[in-house]
Amino acid sequence: MHIPDSMLQGAVCPVTAAFSVAGVAAVAWLVMKAEHKPTAGRFAAIVALIFAGQMMNFPIMHGTSGHLLGGVLASAALGTPLGVLAIALVVTVQSLVFLDGGVTVLGANVFNMALIGAGVGGWLRQRLAGSLGQYVSTAVAAWCSVVLASVAVSLELVIDGQAAPGTVFPAMVGTHALIGLGEAVISVAAVALLLNGLAATEGKAHVAAPLLAAALVALLLSPFASGFPDGLEWVAGKYQFLHESAPAFVGAMPDYTVAAISNASLSTGVAGLAGVVICFVLGFGLLRSMQGATR
Repeated sequence: MHIPDSMLQGAVCPVTAAFSVAGVAAVAWLVMKAEHKPTAGRFAAIVALIFAGQMMNFPIMHGTSGHLLGGVLASAALGTPLGVLAIALVVTVQSLVFLDGGVTVLGANVFNMALIGAGVGGWLRQRLAGSLGQYVSTAVAAWCSVVLASVAVSLELVIDGQAAPGTVFPAMVGTHALIGLGEAVISVAAVALLLNGLAATEGKAHVAAPLLAAALVALLLSPFASGFPDGLEWVAGKYQFLHESAPAFVGAMPDYTVAAISNASLSTGVAGLAGVVICFVLGFGLLRSMQGATR
């Protein structure tokens, strides 16, 4: 669901950027005021895991694929404010390093995936947990987070004049309703394995387990991800509002490849592993600096 630079070009870009800056600043303030926070290592490991998980596109119908957004998973693991920061950091790294999502539309992507996906999705999971239980509430919130993010993308496209509402809303929501089923399954499995499975452990296991999982997924599994276009790309191609243009920014590893490595699978795996390291280092530094600012 990463919007490229060529897809949105009007006033919706600075407007969503302003909303995203305000939203991220607000959740950062909440994090700094919170009495209990996970360790910097735990936060960084979850950020790295979400990055790796987003590389794993899975096929759905009509030659389309979807991938984990991870907002509800991040909020379940870290709390909703830190979940928003985690997804915002992942989306930013993807845009600046891998050209996955445009730089000029970074605000829109953060708004859709972090503020809606993790913020609204995490809030919904908390509201439902008491009546539905941990796993059902996770599944419902994860599905809703994907569908709501697709509604936001559709609205941005309509406002920007790129697509007609009668066309883009049914196509985007219908496609992402299916992708949301995959999101729900992955999120519930991750909560069971990485949260409840670690409940009886202490210390380094809370960092090592998600970080090791992230490294293995990025290095060994990401080369086998589905090559079908994701839901947004498929809808944009079908209704002809995806316009190819030169990127506004030159990333170090565009399209998750390393230029010096000719083997495609190895190139993707190494790029993915590099992304895991980058996300871990930045996530660790971000939370450590925020913890230091509150002392």
